[in-house]
Parts: sequence; structure tokens; C-alpha cells
Amino acid sequence: MSDGPRYALGFMFGPGTPGMVSFTPHAQRLGIQVVETGPRFAVVRLPYRTELIGDPGRKVIFGGAITALLDHASGLAIACSLEELKAIATIDLRVDYLRAAEPGLDLTGRVECYRLTRNVAFIRGTAWDASPDDPFASCAGSFMLGANNAGSPFTRLVPGEGTEQS
Repeated sequence: MSDGPRYALGFMFGPGTPGMVSFTPHAQRLGIQVVETGPRFAVVRLPYRTELIGDPGRKVIFGGAITALLDHASGLAIACSLEELKAIATIDLRVDYLRAAEPGLDLTGRVECYRLTRNVAFIRGTAWDASPDDPFASCAGSFMLGANNAGSPFTRLVPGEGTEQS
């Protein structure tokens, strides 16, 4: 008798650590931080930096950085849903902007993996600045599982599987 699903990354559920973005160069470059992970979800933060401004007049963050934030949260939420780590590739990610993010504030995204099939994972999530109750964007997407025979870069987070944990 099982106590429920076994998650490959279950050992790291809880507060994020700096090493959790080390396997994704663009996430490192953008300064994305993992806030929290748990069964089927991830929360990540993009600290506000002037170099990420896309509209100099309004000083709001470039939409591509917001999409990257939600894409990264999606991949991590999916990895936190798997019993065995696999490569994850974005099939479709829709981001709906509900309003402009407030200039000067860090941006946070929370994504949930709500459905897994053998080959596809489905997510939904939101991004906010001041409060999760007032999101500036929402997302929905689908991701291919096991698309790359090279395996998952998330294995570098597993002790003894890849690089050392930070």
C-alpha cells in the first residue's frame, strides 16, 4: 500500500535555494529566484532591475522576461509533479496580460501542474507584483515530457545524479 505519489524532487520541496536555477542559464541571467516548490507547484521571483525594462516611459518590465519567468515556473512545477525526471519542452504557453506590472516591484509567479499524461503536462498559473490577490498576468500551457533523450537538467538537483546541490 502506497502513501501517495513519490516525487523525484520531493526532497527539495519547501523554500527555494540559489542552486535551483543553476541548470537554466537564461534564468540565472535574468536573476530568477525559486521561492518555494511543492507537489505539483512552483513559485519563482524576478527581482526588478532597470536592465529588464521594456517600456522606458512607463518603466515596466519587458514582456519576454515575464514569459520567461512563467515558463521557468512551469517547467519546475512539472518537474515537481514527476515520479521520474524527464526532459520537459514547451509545446504551448499562453500568457494573458491583465494589466501592466507596477514599476519598481519584484514580480512573482506561481504555476501549478494540474494534469499529467504519459507524454504531456498541463499547467496554469498567475504572476503578481504587490499581492497574489491582484495578478497582472495569467498563463496556461502544455509541455512535452521526455522530448529529449539527453534527459532532464533537473537531475543536477538530485544528490548523486549530477552536480552538487547548492
